[in-house]
Amino acid sequence: MKTGWQIFWHIFFWLSLITLFVYIVHNDIKMGSSQLLILFLLYPAINIGLFYLNFLVFIPAFLDKKKYSIYALVIGITIIIFGLGKYGVGLMFKQYVLVHMKEEISFWSYFVSTLITSLIFIFLSIVLKFTNDWFLNERIQRDLENQRLSAELSFLKSQINPHFLFNSLNSIYSLAYQRSETTPEAILKLSEIMRYMLYECNDNKVSLVKELQYLQNYIDLQKIRFGKKSYIDFKVSGKVADEQIVPLLLIAFIENAFKHGVANDPVSPIRLLIDVAEEHLYFYAQNKKHNSNRDSMGGIGLNNVKRRLDLLYPGKYNLTITDDNDTYTCELSLLL
Repeated sequence: MKTGWQIFWHIFFWLSLITLFVYIVHNDIKMGSSQLLILFLLYPAINIGLFYLNFLVFIPAFLDKKKYSIYALVIGITIIIFGLGKYGVGLMFKQYVLVHMKEEISFWSYFVSTLITSLIFIFLSIVLKFTNDWFLNERIQRDLENQRLSAELSFLKSQINPHFLFNSLNSIYSLAYQRSETTPEAILKLSEIMRYMLYECNDNKVSLVKELQYLQNYIDLQKIRFGKKSYIDFKVSGKVADEQIVPLLLIAFIENAFKHGVANDPVSPIRLLIDVAEEHLYFYAQNKKHNSNRDSMGGIGLNNVKRRLDLLYPGKYNLTITDDNDTYTCELSLLL
């Protein structure tokens, strides 16, 4: 909370408390309005002064620094001084303060009551101080956690581009090595893909339409790589126009299907399905396993996307991966 608002609420609280107190007791004390005003300004001023003296001076100087003995001594002396001051005010308005039922209240009786009142205000200031510190520490911890998550997400996202580029360049190198006529088209597709990754997906969320076009470009690039022997079943259904999604979230599943799957089997094509309904996205990927096409880098993409899902869609997704002898299946249900 900003300082200006803090001051406002402090003033509002004390004025409300004083007004309530005056309203309750003014009918029981037969005195002039000016005397009543003076009396009920002096005592609150003394108590409020004690409150802020402890809150702003004694707690930071002694209690926060764990100087408990000195703090207790200072509080004890201060309460005595303030008690004597209150008794002095009582003498100024003796007939209204120190006389009850026509009997004068003794010094010690009145002094003990003022000590109790002072202790209440001391206690309230300690409660406020520790409450403020607790909320401040909670906010600091949230800020630190947000900074940590942002740094982790930036790191995870930074892994995507090199990983994707490494695999795509391998594919284009294979085409160039074979002197394929589709090499220029493949380079153009890669250029469109990299333009999207570098310039259009820097926000926390992007249009689902653009993300799907990016996936389509990647699939087209793989079709160029495999040529006429590629068998890929990619379908999109549902209302996707008005939806948004975290960028580069699904590519790891599709990339994994091509990298470790069989794309040239007409009986078992790579199946990719995306369906959107009522702000829910359902993604399905299945491929026949190519046991000879594995390397030590294969787990980076999927581990990355799992961590991003945990950070960006906590409690809003369900991911099921089925690794059978012959097929590999990923199913993701996501609340956009």
